[in-house]
Amino acid sequence: MTNGQNRILDEFAKLMTDMAGATQGVRREVETAFRAQAERILNSMDVVQREEFEAVREMAANARAENAKLERRIAELEVRFGAGGASTESGRTARAPRAKKTSG
Repeated sequence: MTNGQNRILDEFAKLMTDMAGATQGVRREVETAFRAQAERILNSMDVVQREEFEAVREMAANARAENAKLERRIAELEVRFGAGGASTESGRTARAPRAKKTSG
């Protein structure tokens, strides 16, 4: 009789193993479907991808560094050549307003 009970337990273990394999397959399919749906939603929302964001961020950092370098160079040139006039907030030399001509 133990032989019959072992056979039942063996069949039950085989069934559980098969069910675990099928469950993992279903899990993979659900994950794939979820990722595809999420990607479609994100694409429709015009959300940038991480790689694009990182590239633009690096470009902005390089532009800021170049801008600072050019600002230092302009300041050096202004000192060297004695830029006339007061400096405005934008860094350009202020000019005196022109006098209006009167007809007469």
